[in-house]
Amino acid sequence: MRWFGFGFNAFGQICVHEKLIKGQCSDAVKVISPTELTLASHADRRGCRLKTDGQIRASWSRRASLHLDGKINCTRDKASSVNSSGDSCVCLAGFGALISNESCGISVKESRGCKDAYISELYLTLAFPDRIESWDLQTKEKSASWSMEVKTESSGPPMNLPLVPGGYIATKPPFYRSLSPHLKAKSLALSAEHAILLSASGAVYTWGLGSHGQLGHGDLTSEEEPRAVEALWGMPMSHVATGGWHSVCISDGGDLYVWGWNESGQLGLPSRGLRKALQQQSSQQAVTILHASVWTFSTASIKDSCQVNNEGKKLFHH
Repeated sequence: MRWFGFGFNAFGQICVHEKLIKGQCSDAVKVISPTELTLASHADRRGCRLKTDGQIRASWSRRASLHLDGKINCTRDKASSVNSSGDSCVCLAGFGALISNESCGISVKESRGCKDAYISELYLTLAFPDRIESWDLQTKEKSASWSMEVKTESSGPPMNLPLVPGGYIATKPPFYRSLSPHLKAKSLALSAEHAILLSASGAVYTWGLGSHGQLGHGDLTSEEEPRAVEALWGMPMSHVATGGWHSVCISDGGDLYVWGWNESGQLGLPSRGLRKALQQQSSQQAVTILHASVWTFSTASIKDSCQVNNEGKKLFHH
């Protein structure tokens, strides 16, 4: 599976350029068109194009590549194994990774055997069959800053981070937060200050900071507990995503709903931040939206087989 990205790239979180390594400003700071992801390496500063059968998780300045087969496949060279056992593992790119593969403390060895990963600006969370670990990306500690034992539930569909049995893992301490079993959470998207949850029935719940309308309750009030988005009642949703101050969801029928802060046009609506931008004319086509993801200053939806996954950059696979 080949992965592509575009957007903010000042730390090499999308692709590695020699000028970035030398700390020089260049066009590499912004990737304006889909570019194949590269794997940063302190041994090979050119980087190699990334192919993985796993997943990509991203924050504003970092990227975590989950390799379920334990291998990093380079289109420039032959496939190379990142660990001798062939177990799944995680490799980091972006802030700090251009200096050393272990500059943030955690290495491929410590992530061996993980089945899922979730990254924020401060922490990397890894899900193992028997435990959850959170690693502090600001230190060089060789052990997890927090861990929790988990028991795999025999019934129901598998959970993906940040969801865990009984609750979810937050982006900052205290990491474990409980959720009411009545919510029957299917998926959960977290920003730094608010959350959006999709239930098994297709209902949407939000909570956290509401100062920019990102909760979708018709006001700017914050919520401490999950509250149903009443405007979406009766319309089952299939996907949810969240940016810095806005939220997105997709209905079972493929309709895209957005709300919250629109200063930079992240809702796809006219805004002051876009008035000076060049207008691009393109023919409108009806498409079926399957996946969506949002980040601090933009929103994307992808049709057919593509997936977007980021917080500061757009990532999708082909």
